[in-house]
Amino acid sequence: MERNPFPRPVWRDPRAVALLAAASLTTMANATISPALPGIERLFADDPNAAMLTRLLVPAPSLSVAIFAPFAGLVADRHGRRRLLLAGVVLFVLAGCAGTFLPDLPTIFASRLALGVAVALIMTAQTALIGDYFSGDDRNALSGLQISARNFGGLVFISLAGWLAMVSPRLPFAIYGVAAALLPLMWKVVVDPPRASPRPGARQEDDGRGDSSWGLVFASLVLLQAATNMIFFIMPTQLSFFFERAGHNGAAMTGSALGILTFSGGCFALIYDRIRRATGYAGIFALGYGATAAGFLLLSLHATAPASLVASASIGAGFALVSPSFVTLALNLAPLRRRGTAGGILTASVFVGQFCSPLLTTPFIASYGYEGLFRNAALLLAAMAAAAGSKSCWNRLRASRGRALSLE
Repeated sequence: MERNPFPRPVWRDPRAVALLAAASLTTMANATISPALPGIERLFADDPNAAMLTRLLVPAPSLSVAIFAPFAGLVADRHGRRRLLLAGVVLFVLAGCAGTFLPDLPTIFASRLALGVAVALIMTAQTALIGDYFSGDDRNALSGLQISARNFGGLVFISLAGWLAMVSPRLPFAIYGVAAALLPLMWKVVVDPPRASPRPGARQEDDGRGDSSWGLVFASLVLLQAATNMIFFIMPTQLSFFFERAGHNGAAMTGSALGILTFSGGCFALIYDRIRRATGYAGIFALGYGATAAGFLLLSLHATAPASLVASASIGAGFALVSPSFVTLALNLAPLRRRGTAGGILTASVFVGQFCSPLLTTPFIASYGYEGLFRNAALLLAAMAAAAGSKSCWNRLRASRGRALSLE
């Protein structure tokens, strides 16, 4: 087939627009109600478990995603992605908005668990559809735009929630209803790709890959993504306590730092594909982990308020450069008939890392302090950046030798 010399930018494809809209929903699942938590606790002050349940409302969806995403992947492979995505968005609206009228904290907590199931369906179907619809540079570009959509979506929705929470602690739950406006577009443009029927005697492979050749590499990628998210999630879970101990206004500084982190990540995700094409995957991992390491190192040096904001921007940029590569590499590895499963496991690894982060870092802080945590995170990330940088240099050396031999 002749290649179009003037290809249309991927963001102008209606299917890409629908998938980016779905990506923007996933960030607001957890953090949208954060500004309303003190008001919710006061609203249900008669509940003896109000303090605990209120604090569990934010991470509750992560637990559901970690449990249900792999099963969602199996469903996507057997029954198609379209129904999974549409069902996820409908459940997202119902479970997300439920907090505006549910009578007590236990039922609101249950609705948050259901919201996590919705996110598992959406993220799994969306990841598989990126692999189904797009390839090559388009797939890489869309993976970067996906991270940008999550960051900018989170920034808008959380800011809006802060204003609504000043009116009523229940109003931020209504923001989840925005997802209903996306359903007509998704219904129209999202379709399942045709399934190729196997020919008699054909080898059981997809895209030229056998099942045994990709599993080990994919498992390593999943573990690396879980570790990366565990380190990154130090920021939203521990930063406010660090600022309070340093004598800053914890709420104001945390809001500013996370806002800058999100904005920086969104901006760098927009240029992810350009940087990846210039450096390769190993090179972009080296840059991303290096920037994140620099940010944590700056935080460990008893940083002033302005320096802490610079550190947050560096961490946001680094994480945004690394994150899209997990999706594109996984989709490049996974056979067609396993993309839903791969997307589900990859989605689960993100939330497993987030869920484990405070469980592992809080005892570490008790023993070594915040500076010790940030310093050790910086050292680990620097080692990861060095390993990726070495791989990038080796790849470039091999490529240059190959070019030299071809000229002889």
